[in-house]
Amino acid sequence: MRPLAWRRGETVVCASCAGVESIFGCRECGREDHPYGHNRCARCFLRERLSDLLADPTTGQIHRQLRPVFDELVNSERPQTGLWWLRKKPGIGPQLLGQMACGAVDISHDTFRTLPSDRAHDYLRSLLVAVGVLEPFDIRIERMLPWIEDIVAELPAEDAALIRRFAHWQVLRGMRKAAREDRLTKSMADACRRRIRVAIEFVGFLARHDASAATATQDLLERYQEHVGRMLNHEYAFIVWLRQSRTNTKLRVPDVPQSPPSVTVSDTQRWAAVERLLHDTTVRRYTRIAGLLTLLFAQPLSRIVAMRTSQVAITDDRAVHVTFSKIPVQMPPLLDDLIREHLEHRGKSLYASRGTGWLFRGGNPAAHLATENIRSQLVAIGIKPYENRKATLFHLSGDMPAPVLAELLGLTDKNAADWARLAARDWTAYIAERAR
Repeated sequence: MRPLAWRRGETVVCASCAGVESIFGCRECGREDHPYGHNRCARCFLRERLSDLLADPTTGQIHRQLRPVFDELVNSERPQTGLWWLRKKPGIGPQLLGQMACGAVDISHDTFRTLPSDRAHDYLRSLLVAVGVLEPFDIRIERMLPWIEDIVAELPAEDAALIRRFAHWQVLRGMRKAAREDRLTKSMADACRRRIRVAIEFVGFLARHDASAATATQDLLERYQEHVGRMLNHEYAFIVWLRQSRTNTKLRVPDVPQSPPSVTVSDTQRWAAVERLLHDTTVRRYTRIAGLLTLLFAQPLSRIVAMRTSQVAITDDRAVHVTFSKIPVQMPPLLDDLIREHLEHRGKSLYASRGTGWLFRGGNPAAHLATENIRSQLVAIGIKPYENRKATLFHLSGDMPAPVLAELLGLTDKNAADWARLAARDWTAYIAERAR
């Protein structure tokens, strides 16, 4: 951004293009972009304030460990945003950075574990991870640790120890595996909390019947099911863990029957939703794109938010191809326009999320957009992503063989076959021909 204050013929140009000395240039760096104060630019103001904030009192220089933070913020796309962050009240993040620089607190994850897990602290922590100052972490797992201690605090010592082992050895282990594979979502974290709660509920029921997790019988388990009046879907993980850990090998929970795929959204309703997302400019562009990828290509939101820009290719003739699994798929008109606009106008970013490759960048550094962000916006306008995705799968399964569907959209062979059966199309001859 430069002031255009000189004319070259019929064109308005900046000072350097006009070949004259700029009256708007920064007195320190000479640049005309990002004017901020009298004869100074925002970047030079930011450099000065960060130099003071991040100074190591033992050397007078920027703290060695925090140098990546300085470099990232000073070189951000819009330095005004960095200045706004430094001035914003109550200034929790900048204050903590200053304490780290002067040695008042350690530059470590342990420091954050002693502080409230709120937006300001999570933001700074994510920034330190994004620039390589701290090791990667997952905030959902971090929040689980104090939650577990709080929820077992009122339990008898023996029960608390049992639930703590289940939570750490089974539940958290599964969450960490999902986080490594970038599959951990808010709904998964909520389900993990539910598993721990029902385990506590079951142990409490046993105690009221003069039993424990180690001495419980199958009869008591069945009485518990009668007591709660539902299938033991959420208790299943705890019962299996009791057997695997040799705490109680007598208990058995019948495998939960898998319901066949079902469709509750008509094709007319689905196409009406497609039309709205294609044309309704009151809906955020990234939400329209994500919704259309669900409605047209049956992609789950959890996979959409984790897409990389490398999965999108624009050809010389401006066609847009998206790779969901192995084979690039050409996007239809209007959706291709939305995707091109999204890539060209992704907004300004204060921090290192610019280089992470996420197609849908999140609010915290190095993070992609949260699934719930998009889901809630779609639901607010009457579009249920899960139900519409099933309608899309039903439609596509009737139009192409299951192996092709699986290969194009990243479905498992079994899932694609289940939907093909529901669509009542027999592709046996195609499969046999392809196998030759």
